[in-house]
Amino acid sequence: MNPNPSITPIAYLSNQSTKIDILRLDAIHPIVSGNKWFKLRYYVEDALQKKATTIASFGGPYSNHLVALAFVAKENNLKSTGYVRSNEGEPITHTLQEALNYGMELIFLGRSTFQEKKAFLLVPPLKQEDSTIYYIDEGGYGILGTKGAATIMSEAALNYDYVVCAVGTGTMIAGLINASKSTQKIIGICILKNEGTIYEEINTLVEDTNKPYTLLHAFHQGGYAKTTLSQIEFMNELWDFAQIPTDIVYTSKVLMAVAQLVKENYFASNSKVLVIHSGGLQGNRSLSKGVLHY
Repeated sequence: MNPNPSITPIAYLSNQSTKIDILRLDAIHPIVSGNKWFKLRYYVEDALQKKATTIASFGGPYSNHLVALAFVAKENNLKSTGYVRSNEGEPITHTLQEALNYGMELIFLGRSTFQEKKAFLLVPPLKQEDSTIYYIDEGGYGILGTKGAATIMSEAALNYDYVVCAVGTGTMIAGLINASKSTQKIIGICILKNEGTIYEEINTLVEDTNKPYTLLHAFHQGGYAKTTLSQIEFMNELWDFAQIPTDIVYTSKVLMAVAQLVKENYFASNSKVLVIHSGGLQGNRSLSKGVLHY
């Protein structure tokens, strides 16, 4: 594990008045890629302190979170259970097979009933019935996930005028807000369409509600896991020019947004912008071979 990810300039997206750099969280580990380790680190520490024997969490059939959790659990001699947003009998994705290879037990909650069943499993009284099972919400959402995400903000990251990241559950951006300087502008690119509760979910985790942040909702490319031809073209061009791999769910949408914002002069003149590469390329496995150049 490399806890000190590099910051790389992206000349391809920069111009004379705006310098774009990227924090390569994707390069810290081949399996526990990107923000996953940061969001899991304190949960795993807490689970071990509480002498749990199993860590359980939730995710979809292409969940970076479940694969990372399965690997981390195995490394810490813990069992793992993944509750999956799909139906029993559906084809096992490469992502879920990888989680199985790391020893994770998969339980399929169905698509239409996933949220309801997840909420039931996360009710505190139920969690306390079997103290050997340690539950983590989807994507690491929660106070400990936010605490871990806050450690993404290194000393170097504090030198930027803007910090831009993807927003799914809101855990990462809440951590970045908590760790940021008051002069920094934190911008979240929402990858879900019509996400009406995201502000509430973020504000629940933010320590200082007076700290401003901005969410931009126009760059989701049709919604979660939706893709467009222009998005694929952008991903390939970015790879060809800068050798930076992105995924169809999160990071490509963030960098497409940054490219558009630079063109629109959204950022103040002579600004330094840090984009968080949150890692996780599992979603790309749903694409046909050869669609991407990497």
